[in-house]
Amino acid sequence: MDDEIYSFALKSTLNEIQSICPDVKSSFMFTEDGEIIAANENTPENTLVQVVDAFDGIMEKADALGGVEGIIFEGSKGRVSITSVNRFYLVTVTAKDADRNLVDTVTRVLVPTVLRLLEKITPAPLKNIQPKPTIEPEISRTEAIEEPLNEPVEERRIRELERPAEPETRPETVVPEPPVNQFIVENIGGLLVPADTVRIDSDVLVQWEELYEGRKIEEVEIETFGGKSVQCKVKQIKDSKYEGKGILQMPEKVQITLEIRKGELVRVKPVIQ
Repeated sequence: MDDEIYSFALKSTLNEIQSICPDVKSSFMFTEDGEIIAANENTPENTLVQVVDAFDGIMEKADALGGVEGIIFEGSKGRVSITSVNRFYLVTVTAKDADRNLVDTVTRVLVPTVLRLLEKITPAPLKNIQPKPTIEPEISRTEAIEEPLNEPVEERRIRELERPAEPETRPETVVPEPPVNQFIVENIGGLLVPADTVRIDSDVLVQWEELYEGRKIEEVEIETFGGKSVQCKVKQIKDSKYEGKGILQMPEKVQITLEIRKGELVRVKPVIQ
């Protein structure tokens, strides 16, 4: 299904939830990779980024915890609920005195139902796989003439064994040198932000992956102009105000290791496994 149609259908569903439950102030959905796929009309962009960033740290520890099905944050002014729905996560922000039973019932019924309908309406297309034609080996006229027509079988076998084997040639795979980019260090913080993960522009990650024929870039090597270096996990920047500005968002722990701080320039290159 086209991503825009999928997102539009889910956005309409989230808006309908707010119509049924006015106590739902904001709601949106995102994937395990942190990609936001739909949000209702009342959800500001900064809320999306903050919640997904906070959830990143929890997801990285999910395997050790046995998986995450849902999280609830209680506050003096309301409640934030993160619930696993099929392959996505649904976030709802409700008022303090909201009818929780009504909100939970509507979201747990309406959203999964819409997702199932979307999957049934447009199933994944079958790949058009054609069988490869069988190519018979060609025999040159010279070889055909040189072989006697009535040669005994035993003599033919001996002659074939004595024929020198052609050397097998394999194309050499040339891996390009990792490109080096320069970035300005910017702080990254928040609830449960991973201490070993930095963030850079998604465009840079795409360029690197295209250079290495689609290999997923999961780590980078960061080097200071003073000669210190460290390897970190890498993800794309989610805050739109930093996109396209040559920014490298870096946790405080990594800055301490490299003995640098916000505003300094560093060299970054992908780590190819």
